[in-house]
Amino acid sequence: MARGKLRIYLGSAPGVGKTYDMLSEAHRRRERGTDIVVGFVQHHNRPRTEVLLHGLEQVPAKRVEYRGSVFEEMDLDAVLARRPAVALVDELAHTNVPGMRNHKRWQDIDELLAAGINVISTVNIQHLESLGDVVENITGVRQRETVPDEVVRRADQIELVDMSPEALRRRMAHGNIYTPDKIDAALSNYFRPGNLTALRELALLWVADRVDDYLRQYRTEHHISTTWQARERIVVGLTGGPEGRTLIRRAKRLATKGAGGEIMAVHISPSDGLSTASPKELAEQRALVEDLGGSYHHVVGDDITQALLDFARGVNATQIVLGTSRRQGWQYIFGPGVGSTVARESGPDLDVHIVTHEEAGKGRGLPLARGAHLGRSRIVAGWITGLALPPLLTVLLLGLGAGLSFTNTVLLFLCATLLAALIGGMLPALASAAFGSALLNYYFTEPVRTWLISDPQEIIAIAVFFAVAASVASLVDLAARRTTQAARLGAESEVMSLLADNVLRGESGLDALLERVRETLTVDSAALFERQEGEAGWTCVGRVGPDGTHLAGPEEADADMPVGDTMVLALTGRTLPAADRRLLGAFAANAAAVLERQRLANQAQEARKLAEGNRIRTALLAAVSHDLRTPLAAIKAAVTSLRSEEVAWSDEDEAELLRSIEESTDRLDTLVGNLLDMSRLHTGTLTPLLREVDLDEVVPQALTGLPDQSVALSVPETTPMVFADPGLLERSLANVVENAVAYSPTDQPVRITASTLGNRVELRVIDRGAGVPDSEKDRIFEPFQRYGDTRHGTGVGLGLAVARGFAEAMDGTLTAEDTPGGGLTMVLTLPAPPGHNTSTTAAEPPAQETT
Repeated sequence: MARGKLRIYLGSAPGVGKTYDMLSEAHRRRERGTDIVVGFVQHHNRPRTEVLLHGLEQVPAKRVEYRGSVFEEMDLDAVLARRPAVALVDELAHTNVPGMRNHKRWQDIDELLAAGINVISTVNIQHLESLGDVVENITGVRQRETVPDEVVRRADQIELVDMSPEALRRRMAHGNIYTPDKIDAALSNYFRPGNLTALRELALLWVADRVDDYLRQYRTEHHISTTWQARERIVVGLTGGPEGRTLIRRAKRLATKGAGGEIMAVHISPSDGLSTASPKELAEQRALVEDLGGSYHHVVGDDITQALLDFARGVNATQIVLGTSRRQGWQYIFGPGVGSTVARESGPDLDVHIVTHEEAGKGRGLPLARGAHLGRSRIVAGWITGLALPPLLTVLLLGLGAGLSFTNTVLLFLCATLLAALIGGMLPALASAAFGSALLNYYFTEPVRTWLISDPQEIIAIAVFFAVAASVASLVDLAARRTTQAARLGAESEVMSLLADNVLRGESGLDALLERVRETLTVDSAALFERQEGEAGWTCVGRVGPDGTHLAGPEEADADMPVGDTMVLALTGRTLPAADRRLLGAFAANAAAVLERQRLANQAQEARKLAEGNRIRTALLAAVSHDLRTPLAAIKAAVTSLRSEEVAWSDEDEAELLRSIEESTDRLDTLVGNLLDMSRLHTGTLTPLLREVDLDEVVPQALTGLPDQSVALSVPETTPMVFADPGLLERSLANVVENAVAYSPTDQPVRITASTLGNRVELRVIDRGAGVPDSEKDRIFEPFQRYGDTRHGTGVGLGLAVARGFAEAMDGTLTAEDTPGGGLTMVLTLPAPPGHNTSTTAAEPPAQETT
């Protein structure tokens, strides 16, 4: 049975119309005769969306009772039994009510797909798991219901449903998304233009990356190597010279001319090394590329031109930026240069920009000084020279009848052999010497045109000629090998310098380092394995590479490098030559160092937690020794006065002293309670007992002891219950309200409002005090912090810290916002009971109510 296909409508923000578009698609398919049913769609009381459900077959929802409430969920068994060609299932990230077969709705959809049913679903960009932290930083709202990115990426079709922030806010203002009582709060909070613009950008970038994946997969499957200019990607070729910074800036200007332009700097180290490359210059250019938003790549290739073109076509680049050659004019006799060759061989799909710079024509040294080996073209040229010059020279001398002495003739043949040695190395030179010796013997020694030699001196001359030629060829070959070693060491030192720079700057993680191993050594996959001492099995602690090339253990590797007795860096794709083993060893050592650094960082984090615990314990001792003594001293003074027999206290005086004792006792009880609560939070011994709680049960208790008329309560009767621990909720709310009352003017009471926002309930404690700057909003929740409360000075700075700790223990949040018109608003967000039937779940993010 073929697996069904999944189509997802991905919304850039709530209310853009993804459910509306899904239902419109359903009507179009039904008109074409497709067997399509509605598995589960939530219209959120939006009239236009609800109208589209008419005319579509709907599978009745399954009613589930949970903790005294009845919730509606998709009846998975009924949809499977109905077995339509296409099923509509709304809200991919929805969490099912406990007791259902699957925890998440995307798991229900996976069962439908496995049964061969095509599914159309919806999800908003903020519910992708990888974007949770980003969305929280942008909107201030943590999305509790998420879906793994891989689930969405596996979809056969993804359609982005987008709308400009202005149009979406107009839809909101017209009442097409929320009910009228929530519109103002939503527009001033979650649906601010900045939030919507940022969410829109996230959606566009995520979909663009997905399109890149589709394009790359298609090009690979169809073996397409030509560039498709769907997006400007500019490759900058760096040689390590000072002109690189000019090229990078020029490429950035080119990229900014096109929407979404991307720059990628690449430095190619040929196998014969780069004697003119400056590691320091490359490091600075790499930093510049990254500062400008580009990426840096290091590639090893024998043919620099081909390696550059292969890299550009591999990343689907549209332009290549190169600098004018630094070679001097006479050096062009050795070839046209990389820039000219790339421009000639790039083809019509790649634009090549040759950028002038101040270093042009200043020289780079002799080409012969570079290279770990001579290369195929030079070896071929050497053989042609060694085998062609001796006969040509013979024809020339015989034809001209120059009448040269035998010694001069030998010297001319020696020059031909030396030229072959300089071009092609030792073997072409030896061949030239042997061929030249035979020609000298046959055509230039008496008797001519025979292999006999009558003059012994000529025999000596030919022998000396061959010996000198062999010696010179040997010296040239030795020099080439020495140059090879020096150049290769230079290339290795360059790579090691970059590795050391990464380690020192702490920028590269283990995966990034392993990816660099793949790039540099051109292998398919790289993995780092570790085992505990005395154990036989290996554990993979990091790996990179395409699917299907992952290693199960070092024994499956094509090349491996042990690091001590407990680690092995393993590679697949090709067998490395011995010359690359040293570089592999450097990578292995760096990989072990990076892994150790990560572990040390984790240990440092644990140490910071211990240090924070010590700081809190120290502060607790300070609080006990100082802040607790104040109410104790007041109680002691009042009791001593009452017991004194030397003073006759009036009824009013006794009442005042008793009131002082009561206030000091209450203050002492609050201080001790907060200290104990903070201790429980820090030690992790706090275990909330969560249940459905009515706010009318808790909120009045939290206000006990506060001055009359100091708090105005506005909790609608329609506000649902919350899923919380009653005691912790009461303590948390009491601390927040007491703090607000302390700083709010006496003529303006603190307001407490409640609203239902998605699957969450918000309690907002609003005061009209002086407020708190944005830079201090997080600090006020730290233990033993008292912002601007020197006038009050009645606490140890634990109230808000305890309140936030309790809120987070109940899967809630406590944040601070500015009150419009001045003051501070504390927002306590708590989850509604699971499966609350008015919840908009993952499709509707919380919007915040203001006063």
